[in-house]
Amino acid sequence: MRFSERLQQQVEPIIERIYQDEFIQGFVNDDISTEAIKHYLKADARYLNEFAKVYALLIPKVNSKEEIKFLVEQIEFASSGEVGAHQILADYIGEPYLEVIKDGAWYPTADHYIKHMYYNAYAHEHAAYTIAAMAPCPYVYRRLAQMALERNNFSDNHKLKEWFNFYLKGMDELMVYLDGWLNDFSESCSEAELKVVERNFLESTVHERNFFNMAFTKQDWEFEVE
Repeated sequence: MRFSERLQQQVEPIIERIYQDEFIQGFVNDDISTEAIKHYLKADARYLNEFAKVYALLIPKVNSKEEIKFLVEQIEFASSGEVGAHQILADYIGEPYLEVIKDGAWYPTADHYIKHMYYNAYAHEHAAYTIAAMAPCPYVYRRLAQMALERNNFSDNHKLKEWFNFYLKGMDELMVYLDGWLNDFSESCSEAELKVVERNFLESTVHERNFFNMAFTKQDWEFEVE
């Protein structure tokens, strides 16, 4: 079993819990609240901007022109391509997307998650550490889409079916690259290094669950100051 496959097998129980949590079940059952969607969009728009910047930090860590080209394409996708999925949600709640995200917020869970990625980008020279922290994001979304579409016979007028379709169709090439980087690294690194990379992947999968739950509970900062 390749290293990437082992990681994905390890996090499958976490992804199952994400699928069963209230946020994704709200998508499945077509009854997610407007406020939860708005909270998610405000946070995710900010998150994707930072995700694109983390991709940029990987460019000096790779060697081939093909890898550089791919990272540049992913920066573009994170910056604007994924807006397609966000637009589906904005249409669902009947509000203009740009109006929803104009006051984008940086909630505690999102803050913790993106700093996990930045830490690995700056603390480790090899790209695999950062990639392991980033890869669960597309992987979790793709798996959730697969689960939803395999387990449910959505009607054509199910309002969020297209959100699942977006992530089912759009992640394959990205995962091929990310898996390849992780597998190549696993063949030449020490056991101690491998454990750190493995831990990064596991932590980010948990961060994904927390991010969705953050939106459902409408988490905010609680400073409790006078």
